Amino acid sequence: MKLVTYSVNEGDSRIGFVEDGAVRELAGETGDMLALIEQGAEKQPVGGDAVPLEEVRLHAPIARPGKIVAIGLNYEDHAAETGAEIPDKPIVFAKYPNTIIGPGEPIRIPEITEKVDYEAELAVVIGRRARGVEPGEGLDYVFGYMNSNDVSSRDLQFSEGGQWTRSKSLDTFAPTGPYLVTKDEIADPQDLSIRCVLNGEVMQDGSTSKMVFTVAELVSFLSRGMTLEPGDVIMTGTPPGVGMARDPKVFLKEGDEVTVEIEGLGTLTNPVTRG
Repeated sequence: MKLVTYSVNEGDSRIGFVEDGAVRELAGETGDMLALIEQGAEKQPVGGDAVPLEEVRLHAPIARPGKIVAIGLNYEDHAAETGAEIPDKPIVFAKYPNTIIGPGEPIRIPEITEKVDYEAELAVVIGRRARGVEPGEGLDYVFGYMNSNDVSSRDLQFSEGGQWTRSKSLDTFAPTGPYLVTKDEIADPQDLSIRCVLNGEVMQDGSTSKMVFTVAELVSFLSRGMTLEPGDVIMTGTPPGVGMARDPKVFLKEGDEVTVEIEGLGTLTNPVTRG
């Protein structure tokens, strides 16, 4: 099921699912995707008439996740292009809810940075409380998947002692969507094509099969020390082709349009502005 948070004619946000080019509201929902995840999407009755997809405004599927946990250098070829060693254990950092935006919303470059990069990533949404999970059971705790963009300020990232959280947690630096696709529609999260397109040019073109640590391994690793709650988001790392590794380097600028495409998850496009 392709779940969406949406509104019609500037009305209140609703929860629905996409089917045959239209959105159908889930009955009894109040626009809270977190509540739906806790209840289980498969338990929700269908209600309301179908509205053509082009007549609705899609929002970030989860407006304010409790946790956004991100993983660095999780593709071997991305590690190689940055000159970094392949990590023995997942590199973990945080992004915060202020970063979340939905499809069509602008990525805003603030005055404090000049080198803003794109990073297409598979985002994993936790479906039930996970603590001390065995690696072989990691996928049992997944609710679904989304496109995401781990937008990053490279000048802040490397000028402030090498810490990543601030440089990746500026406002609007985590576009997600357009859908939250339930895990039953994704046969294998380690066999998905993933691309980033900037102004019509393909910049990243990889596969989740190249991850150093799989989705199941990441859920297990993170749950051994922090409890993962329903609706928490794990951003699983990016394939090669990021702007800072190119010659010449490519950074986002006002007027750009950046798109993340992951097989089975739709297309996430955001314009770029300053200020």
